[in-house]
Amino acid sequence: MTAKTKISRGIQLALIIFLSVFSAAGHASQSAGIAQSQSPRTAFDVKAAVDAYLAMMPADARARSDAYFEGGYWLLLWDFLFGSGIALFLLHTGISSKMRDSAERITHYGPLQTFVYWAEFLIITTLASFPLTAYEGFFRERKYGLMNQTFSGWLGDQAKAFLLGIILGGILIMVMFGIVRRLPKTWSVWGSVAAIVFWMLSALTGPVYIAPLFNQYIRLQDERVREPILSLARANGIPATDVWEVDASRQSNRVSANVSGFLGTERITLNDNLLKRCTLPEIETVMGHEMGHYVLNHVYKDILFFGIEALVFFAFLKWSLNRSLARWGERWKIRGVGDTAVLPLAVLLGSVFFFVMTPVNNSWTRVQEYEADIFGLNAAREPDAEARVDLMLGEYRKLDPGRLEEILFFDHPSGRTRITAAMRWKAEHLSELHSERN
Repeated sequence: MTAKTKISRGIQLALIIFLSVFSAAGHASQSAGIAQSQSPRTAFDVKAAVDAYLAMMPADARARSDAYFEGGYWLLLWDFLFGSGIALFLLHTGISSKMRDSAERITHYGPLQTFVYWAEFLIITTLASFPLTAYEGFFRERKYGLMNQTFSGWLGDQAKAFLLGIILGGILIMVMFGIVRRLPKTWSVWGSVAAIVFWMLSALTGPVYIAPLFNQYIRLQDERVREPILSLARANGIPATDVWEVDASRQSNRVSANVSGFLGTERITLNDNLLKRCTLPEIETVMGHEMGHYVLNHVYKDILFFGIEALVFFAFLKWSLNRSLARWGERWKIRGVGDTAVLPLAVLLGSVFFFVMTPVNNSWTRVQEYEADIFGLNAAREPDAEARVDLMLGEYRKLDPGRLEEILFFDHPSGRTRITAAMRWKAEHLSELHSERN
């Protein structure tokens, strides 16, 4: 799994009615079982093996997973519309300009005025969106059996995230408005540079300083698990000396792991659900996937990709802000692009841009995840373990979507795609696997 923060929503939501026709289509599972011991000379039917694995998930569990994931499509739409509505409300009612005036009364120092405005903005938008946030982040997760936390525990994590948003978001907003005010002609270029630098700093510091605020990270003590993982890392050129375990079970039962950080802050981490629910071959194939992200330099490719996207976004933002302010700026009492009261408009335009870009961003991430899957199969050589883990991921991610549905909505390959890759790998290495196991 990547260290990326979630990028906002995409054009797929505008196509959701159209897509519903396709999303209902699935592939029927025909086979009743999978041969675990085959002769190297026996023809291996990849599709039959995939269908047999998919058939292992009970019908009720699969229906629940599909309903959960498909419901998320609508939540993408409501999140976008609700956030846009809040931004327009702040602009049209003049609340945004009043928050700016309030910040100017509190302090005469420009950067602090920006910080105060940001705090006011975040408080108002957080409170306004809290009912939707609570439904989406807690009650809905409880409904589908994916949440282990109590409401008070979840609320505590939200409070920590809010405080981090005030501090880190405030710093970023002060930097951005400082750039706009000092470099009025080229701020779009330097703003994109600042955004990428901030993203890189988050990736560097997040695993070491931010993630431990929400969960406890300890060194993995079980040598039976730790040593095979370190051996796998060394065999693939990863300079790892330790493996970390995180108590993710305090939030949910989802299995996951990651190799996070870069430039010396890399950390191999697996969550305790992986240890509790998975066999050693399953753990190894998951860790092989995560190591693939490191070996294939995905974090550096992300920097390049999102750097280009940031340049495009800030160019769009500059153009659209100027046009919007020329038409409505006086009505909204916004003095110009460097006025903090413009922030709701910038957020609204950013939401629109990333809404449209989500299929592109999803496809970028999904391709990298598929590359890491193939790397993990070659590294761990456990295709059946990979398939079993994919079924676990299918507890909350639709296993067998339509092709167009997967392209637009999935930022990871679907269960069918991943299991197919594992079974195809198995078919091509059947003789070797038979020799290794005998």
